[in-house]
Amino acid sequence: MSTANNSIVTDMGLAREGHLKIDWVQAHMPVLNKIREQFEKEQPFKGLRVAISLHLEAKTAYLAKVVKAGGAEVAITGSNPLSTQDDVCAALVEDGITVFAKYNPDPKEYKELMVRTLETKPDLIIDDGGDLVTILHSERTDLLAGVRGGAEETTTGILRLKAMEKEGSLKFPMVAVNDAFCKYLFDNRYGTGQSVWDGINRTTNLVVAGKTVVVVGYGWCGKGVAMRAKGLGANVIVTEIDAIKAVEAYMDGFAVMPMIEAAKQGDYFVTVTGNRDVIRGEHYEVMKDGAILSNAGHFDVEVNKPELEAMSTSVRTVRRNIEEYKLKDGRSIYLLAEGRLVNLAAGDGHPAEIMDMTFALQAMSLKYVNDCYQKIGNQVVNVPYELDEQVARIKLASLGTDIDRLSEEQKQYLDSWQEH
Repeated sequence: MSTANNSIVTDMGLAREGHLKIDWVQAHMPVLNKIREQFEKEQPFKGLRVAISLHLEAKTAYLAKVVKAGGAEVAITGSNPLSTQDDVCAALVEDGITVFAKYNPDPKEYKELMVRTLETKPDLIIDDGGDLVTILHSERTDLLAGVRGGAEETTTGILRLKAMEKEGSLKFPMVAVNDAFCKYLFDNRYGTGQSVWDGINRTTNLVVAGKTVVVVGYGWCGKGVAMRAKGLGANVIVTEIDAIKAVEAYMDGFAVMPMIEAAKQGDYFVTVTGNRDVIRGEHYEVMKDGAILSNAGHFDVEVNKPELEAMSTSVRTVRRNIEEYKLKDGRSIYLLAEGRLVNLAAGDGHPAEIMDMTFALQAMSLKYVNDCYQKIGNQVVNVPYELDEQVARIKLASLGTDIDRLSEEQKQYLDSWQEH
């Protein structure tokens, strides 16, 4: 199959710039490079088709190339209309990967590109937010039979998958990559923490120091966003619905209060909940003139845009990725990146060294589910701890760092229940 003839991309003339981006991240992804070497020798995906839906930028592109190096025929699409990079798409086509993706397609075309990816009849999938899985189980059940299983990247996707599993509708096994230690401890916390502020700062070109930042949700992503906001000199408020996480935020040194109170104080707002309408009409009514809203959750539903628009007399784009909503009382509220993932829609996403670990988990989880799909059954399973630890050990080796190991006596001590 000719990938160029079958692909849908914006402009193949952009490929040179895309190759440069991919080469840059490859040079900073030593864990994935090690796995690529392993895959090239073992060919774990020989003769198989893999469909991928992830934020289609350079780091994702390199993951696709690693999977292809393992013998797979790969088709890839984006997982957000504004995070796809057209030059990277063109480069992937030149590298022999089928691409159905372009920057900012309309909603109908965006969906069609996902469907086209699934029409390659994949044996395995890598998903982000559960979109491919949802289409397979609702609109294209004719393509279900050949799917052995897959791996899911995000909290949002795992919530959807577990809902399917609970009602008995999930038709193949999925590995919850997001729940692996080497994913949420580093990607969710350090990756989201840095990339959210990369996106906000490059988009607004405004100072953070001395401002009040409201972080909505204190999961691992929220922890990272709050930590980096504090490092930039902001006063940080956390809003939560979980009492335990709220106490944790308090102990971490942040103010904790209901959203209706935080809305009065915030200069910047970042939503990281995975839920809808966490910022809505009642909050807009009390916000400061000039408040800046952004979302770092998977779907653009955390900031309620219809209610904001209904309260406004005009909406205009004042800078790239910044829309000004002029309220009836004269106040302005600014929304970044249409309320989509600010770190990807208005930035380049997580740092390469962070995604190195996450995408290593994706590659290894894909191999695991292919090896064991008949034993796993139709359920959501965790990444095996030995794979998690293997990624960490490769990462340490790449840093030139070694750690201690238990002696036999220490192992026996820990395994003994008798009086020590």
